[in-house]
Amino acid sequence: MHEMGIAQELVRIALESIPEDIDNPKVEKLNLKIGKLAAVVEHSLTFCFEIITKDTPLEGAVLDITEVPVGIRCKGCNRQWEVDQPAFQCPNCQEAEVEMISGREIEIISIELAE
Repeated sequence: MHEMGIAQELVRIALESIPEDIDNPKVEKLNLKIGKLAAVVEHSLTFCFEIITKDTPLEGAVLDITEVPVGIRCKGCNRQWEVDQPAFQCPNCQEAEVEMISGREIEIISIELAE
């Protein structure tokens, strides 16, 4: 289950991002973007996150996950589009030389702290 490793990295980044001058910080929410092809099971990630945040400033924090679709760019004509099936051919010029520009990311967009 690679979700545990992802959760550990999210916690590490979040803890390092909390300003040191805040006394007893409490994180309420982590806003995330996770690509459709990142192979992350949301329920598993949330479960792992809950386990490893116990007794930390992130305990009880919510993971707000936005799924990022798979974005493709044609190297021939530069057209960009989203796909939801494994057909990677430009609908504009029919070129098959394309690159994936989104869909694999796992990013913390913002961290919300309690007042």
